[in-house]
Amino acid sequence: MSKITILGAGSTAFAKNILGDCMTVESLQEFEFALYDINPERLRDSEAMLTNLKENLQSNVNIVSYTDRKEALKNAKYVINTIQVGGYDPSTIIDFEIPKKYNLRQTIADTVGIGGIFRSLRTVPVIMDFARDMEEVCPDAWFLNYTNPMATLTGAMLRYTNIKTVGLCHSVQVCANRLLKSLEMSTDNVQWKIAGINHMAWLLEITRDGKDLYPEIKKRAKEKQKSQHDDMVRFELMEYFGYYITESSEHNAEYHPYFIKSKYPELINRFNIPLDEYPRRCINQIEGWKNMREDLVNNKNLLHERTHEYGSRIIEAMETDVPFKFGGNVLNTGGLISNLPEKACVEVPCLVDASGVAPTYIGELPEQLAASNRTNINTQLLTIEAAMNRKKEYIYQAAMLDPHTAAELSLDDIVSLCNDLIEAHGDWLPKFN
Repeated sequence: MSKITILGAGSTAFAKNILGDCMTVESLQEFEFALYDINPERLRDSEAMLTNLKENLQSNVNIVSYTDRKEALKNAKYVINTIQVGGYDPSTIIDFEIPKKYNLRQTIADTVGIGGIFRSLRTVPVIMDFARDMEEVCPDAWFLNYTNPMATLTGAMLRYTNIKTVGLCHSVQVCANRLLKSLEMSTDNVQWKIAGINHMAWLLEITRDGKDLYPEIKKRAKEKQKSQHDDMVRFELMEYFGYYITESSEHNAEYHPYFIKSKYPELINRFNIPLDEYPRRCINQIEGWKNMREDLVNNKNLLHERTHEYGSRIIEAMETDVPFKFGGNVLNTGGLISNLPEKACVEVPCLVDASGVAPTYIGELPEQLAASNRTNINTQLLTIEAAMNRKKEYIYQAAMLDPHTAAELSLDDIVSLCNDLIEAHGDWLPKFN
């Protein structure tokens, strides 16, 4: 029996989306869905939820929970990673509250920035453990990574292990349609091309029946900027850099040095920037879990329609040899994006079939877009160096090169902040030299 293993299966809602999608696929019937999580209660919840879903969808998959990670991985054909190391309490709280003491404010803190750096440092050692287990018990499996920080984790897996890995995000497939809908434009017959790095990929082309839609998009966006809305940062970046960016305005407010500035506090209101947004979401999810649990876990009538997530479609393409195109995170090997570093993890269109994942060649990005990406790649590459070599100086340098952190703090304050974060994380981090 073929096997799909999900690490972090206690993320019940996400497990429903990913494995629920797989239950709707004819070629994935008779598969074992192996569930693993370090939280036994959440693992039981996910197993109960998926069992209900299996019966209601009349699926023939076999759902099995494991408390031994290596047994969960043994002979897996596909491994889906959805973990979060350290959770909201203590790690997310630490990532936000200690930088605040230095007047360094964040919105999401899960990709780059000081929060993204430390999320990487506590997560890379865990996924290296996954890779060691996989190299022993399922060396030919595909590792589908959904965990952030996407570029550092996927890049570390691809550079330091033998595991076939691709990183998957949610922002590429919804970018163009959501942009058009927000501007009250039709989404019919639209073609688009996106490439860059995760959360900072660029809508390079968008056309309808061969006609460039950017002139109308920019005209409407400029008009919309006259009043407050939820996408002001991205529209402002499009105004000055010429292209729309994939991930949300709350994310991009902290990837660039222009928006969250203690010297210009009025920018927060002007661009409608939700500081401390991720902790708010975490608190709301924790408080809302009781009701959500009733809807998901104890709902005997639970149903599911296939989502826009790429995971099930990639696995289906590999099983059926029917090609599927998706936006994937892969190494920039051979210069897929020729004006970004080869060690960078880039997000480009990929084709997948039974032979695996084939990323497509993009060539040069417009130079201003590549330059913007490189500012974040610098921090990502040094964060990987810090995680793999356990050197504090690389942590400091990663933070010094982060655009938002560098725009706000002195070198001495950056070192002090990093030391405070290392101390606060305690055993959630490995020891650094």
